Amino acid sequence: MRLRALAKLTLTLRVTGVRDDGFHLLDSEMVTLDLADELTFTADGTNELPPDNLVSKALSAVGRDAHVSLVKRIPIGGGLGGGSADAAAVLRWAGCTDLALAAALGSDVPFCLVGGRARVTGVGEVLTPLDYEEVRGRAFTLLTPPFGVSTPDVYRAWDDLGGPTADGPNDLEPAALVVEPRLQEWRDRLGEATGEQPVLAGSGSTWFVPGAHEEVEGGVVTRIDRP
Repeated sequence: MRLRALAKLTLTLRVTGVRDDGFHLLDSEMVTLDLADELTFTADGTNELPPDNLVSKALSAVGRDAHVSLVKRIPIGGGLGGGSADAAAVLRWAGCTDLALAAALGSDVPFCLVGGRARVTGVGEVLTPLDYEEVRGRAFTLLTPPFGVSTPDVYRAWDDLGGPTADGPNDLEPAALVVEPRLQEWRDRLGEATGEQPVLAGSGSTWFVPGAHEEVEGGVVTRIDRP
């Protein structure tokens, strides 16, 4: 069986608090995109991926084994939820719809499992569906630098900065720019090429703007889709 693992795009992200265990509370709008990894499952095979890979963890969580061929198209470390999307694809293959189990694998896995469009709150485990037809097929242009950004480092920087609220739709942008100053160059490159104000995808490193801007060198045009 072959399944797509759709990237997620965080259109808005507000950090609303910090739990006693250190996890940050969010209020976000997320959509899934047609930019996708591809997983091929052979049920009578054996998983050969590393045990720390989210595919392996998801197989263990559902008590299944299979040989999984994974074709990566979602940039690693780009803030597009590639690993979470892969884990969610495993859960769909296994027929698992348990959002609590998905949340135990990672905060983005529940949304990647459901897909489409949703308001995402808590630490990622609370999903409120939003009107998908209103945004179906809407295009975005992504620009991903040749480096990733550590999500834990960005949240630590957000704490160190006193919990800033960004002028734009993503509260993590100021912290991400402190952690990785090279992000600014890539933001400006996308903005100058399109005339739009780029937004950071999650904790980075991908920047995005609305619309299909085929002229952006190194850019990827993608559209809202669902599993």
